Amino acid sequence: MKDVGTIIDAYRRDGFAHVPNVFDEPILRTLRARAEDIMHGRLPQEQGLFFQLDTTSGNYEDLEFGNGWQGPSDNYRKIEKLERDPMFRAIIEHPFFESIVRSVIDGGVSMYRAILMTKAARGGTVLPWHQDAGKFWGLDRDPPIQIWTALDDAPVEAGCLEVLPGSHARGLVTPLGGLVPEARAREEDAERKRVQVPARAGDVVVLHNLAWHRSGTNRTDHPRRAFSVCYMSDATKCTRKKRAPRTFVKVFD
Repeated sequence: MKDVGTIIDAYRRDGFAHVPNVFDEPILRTLRARAEDIMHGRLPQEQGLFFQLDTTSGNYEDLEFGNGWQGPSDNYRKIEKLERDPMFRAIIEHPFFESIVRSVIDGGVSMYRAILMTKAARGGTVLPWHQDAGKFWGLDRDPPIQIWTALDDAPVEAGCLEVLPGSHARGLVTPLGGLVPEARAREEDAERKRVQVPARAGDVVVLHNLAWHRSGTNRTDHPRRAFSVCYMSDATKCTRKKRAPRTFVKVFD
């Protein structure tokens, strides 16, 4: 039994908590197979999933947006809307996740997104320091918590998650959110203060949305796949104007 209180204490203090051995190998094997089926088009595409291919250069600025599904590939960087897939939906609503999230969010809970983040063997793209919040997200309040699950081993050399402890307590770096300006990262001495969070398959990282985090490329011969879910109060509203406001999926009902 995991001590939820200890996990939440670390999340509030440091902006993250590493929780080992949450999922066992049979579950992980099923999720990895499901991820491969999705990436290789072996499931109906009418699920309406969002796809983004990774770069071949490893440089974040070379990412292309809006291209969607581009055929079978191990090189998809991001797949979103996985709440539409029954296998991943079961993980989103896992009782352990519910116990964590309800310790942070009072009342009803919705999810902002459920995504597969992948780095192919000897591939992937550098993800710079960033915060998962701000006006860029188009919400009337910032989501407070996301839960990241390693489907494969994610050692340092595979581009493990890196976090700047305590950075969540200083709020948004810019009102827009997203990428942290390089000058601010230097000012905070983030390179020296960062904590690398290597994970084994089945480990979970509970992460505050305002915590600065980043990851590098995968220098191993094995894929590095992780499933991340962002949770928020179901009172949260979409503020975008150019298109119809988004509606969000309620969870734990």
